[in-house]
Amino acid sequence: MRRRPSPALAVLLGLALAVAAASPALASSYRYWSFWDAAAGGPWSYATVGPSMARPADGSVQGFRFAVSKDASAEAARPRVAADFSAVCGATPAAEGKKRVALVVDFGVPSDAPSGETPPQEAPRTACAQVAPDATTAEALASVAKPLRYNGAAMLCAIAGYPQQGCGEPIASPASGSPDPAAAAAPQAGEDGGPSAGLITGIAAVAALAAAGIWQSRRRTR
Repeated sequence: MRRRPSPALAVLLGLALAVAAASPALASSYRYWSFWDAAAGGPWSYATVGPSMARPADGSVQGFRFAVSKDASAEAARPRVAADFSAVCGATPAAEGKKRVALVVDFGVPSDAPSGETPPQEAPRTACAQVAPDATTAEALASVAKPLRYNGAAMLCAIAGYPQQGCGEPIASPASGSPDPAAAAAPQAGEDGGPSAGLITGIAAVAALAAAGIWQSRRRTR
């Protein structure tokens, strides 16, 4: 006599199908501040840790760009000016017990702004932060572009008060006004990780449970 699949197995398979159906959300767009760094004279690279964990060396260039971008570093929009330490910090003399970090803050384009807001300025802002040798990028940024705003997960939500509301929210339409998607190495990790990390974990967990349920069901039918 053929045994019916157990109710538990049916539930597990249903959950797996439901999560699989939701998987297009991984390709959603998000409105957020992306974080970039650059070697001396090199191109922008998507940062692999968040600004509160990064400790740039003297002579570093760090960049931020506000835009609607895909949830992956390869789809994020770069700062619209080159990473040039001399152009930003050339007029700032070195000081004993301090390091200089060149910062580029690109507020993005009007089409990427939240409803009812406009970027504070059209061109990217640059500043030379002179901070303690062990200072993080977040500390360097706070010294030249207050106020900063973070959410409960330590994700950077606003620089110089922009935007006034929101933090990494998904955007219904994938269209973006950002003309320059980046080609970078890897998604940002740590506390500023991509919004889809939880969904990926959920998919893996449900798949594992479904596989275990199938195995257990087959054992019972032997």
